[in-house]
Amino acid sequence: MAELKWLDAYGGQTVDELIALAGDYRIDSLIVALEEAIGRKADPSDEEKLVLAVEALEREVNNGGYAQFFDNTPEYAPVIVDALVRIGCPRTAEITQKAVELGSADDSEERDDEWNRCDKLYYEAGEDIASRLFEFVRTNRQAFQL
Repeated sequence: MAELKWLDAYGGQTVDELIALAGDYRIDSLIVALEEAIGRKADPSDEEKLVLAVEALEREVNNGGYAQFFDNTPEYAPVIVDALVRIGCPRTAEITQKAVELGSADDSEERDDEWNRCDKLYYEAGEDIASRLFEFVRTNRQAFQL
């Protein structure tokens, strides 16, 4: 089986057109394109905001851990656990809930150590977040107007 291609950028496709590319392009690249399209909108739907929240978590935690998520995208902290549950990632939601609870604690070495433990659990959780998010988009496509 041939390796799937990476979609380099959002090119003005509708959500249905992005979904149709799933056989030719990597799912994670389609999600990144979707995130780019939603990011251009002035008033995204709740489902579109969910995509932004989950992608912020993926990008930030994979780049610098939960500390980076809370530093760079704190606006998603109140909604991220529910977003993960909605897309079918209960283990990641559980880990993230612990990180969110720590996020309201005072800045301390102990909190940073706990976040590091959460980072490790996140990396080991094994939930295919991109695929589950893509399936959420496919199922709720009517809520996405690009």
